[in-house]
Amino acid sequence: MSEILQVISLTKHFKSSVGIVHAVDDISFSIEEGKTIGLVGESGSGKSTTGHMIAGIYSPTRGKIIFDGVDISVDANKRPLSVKKKIGMVFQDPSTSLNPRQTIEDIISLPLKVHMRITNYAEMRRTVRGLLEKVQLPADFMNRYPRDLGGGERQLVAIARALASEPTLIILDEPTSALDVSVQAKIITTLLKLQKEMGLTYIFITHDLSLMRNVADKVAIMYLGKIYEMADTQNFFEEPLHPYTMMLISSIPTL
Repeated sequence: MSEILQVISLTKHFKSSVGIVHAVDDISFSIEEGKTIGLVGESGSGKSTTGHMIAGIYSPTRGKIIFDGVDISVDANKRPLSVKKKIGMVFQDPSTSLNPRQTIEDIISLPLKVHMRITNYAEMRRTVRGLLEKVQLPADFMNRYPRDLGGGERQLVAIARALASEPTLIILDEPTSALDVSVQAKIITTLLKLQKEMGLTYIFITHDLSLMRNVADKVAIMYLGKIYEMADTQNFFEEPLHPYTMMLISSIPTL
């Protein structure tokens, strides 16, 4: 498998009233096509900021992001459309990431219009129905609004929207943290099924290390903007090296 993403010495600083905040501080990692890397850390560790830079929401202060052989670490607004469409993102809370005034059809249709240049209405509706089917939601959801759906259903709509531009990489920013355990399991099962069927690459951002054992191929622990430890998932859980990692693993509840 070839590497689809390389992050090299990535750094992000923000100005604040108390000075410069080092949100992400010189981190590097790579991920192979069709694989999942878990970025794990507590609030403020820099994991979401890292995802936002890769997605193009923030521009790096310095460092490089190489996606599919192309340097995309320039000003995020200057990324070519051909690159933007290949990187999808699913946010933590679908109640804020989905426009409450739009129907589910309108929400999923937007990237089809922007990235896929679909203008034929019948083709648009067929594509939206197909995307809902991929995430195991019924076609009649097209006419509903986000308020009509449960939290898990809204997150599945967000996943369908992310799939609309036919991405090869999807950044999942705490996609299950706002959901109860039974709904979390459905979201994870759906994501794994889609990855197997479509060859998707995931960056899975989470504070819940226990999720990574059965989801990620590689795990990176972030703390205060730095990667403290990174390893293949099996080695990570069986032979942790850093005391902070050991503490996190020991705190995972056991049945």
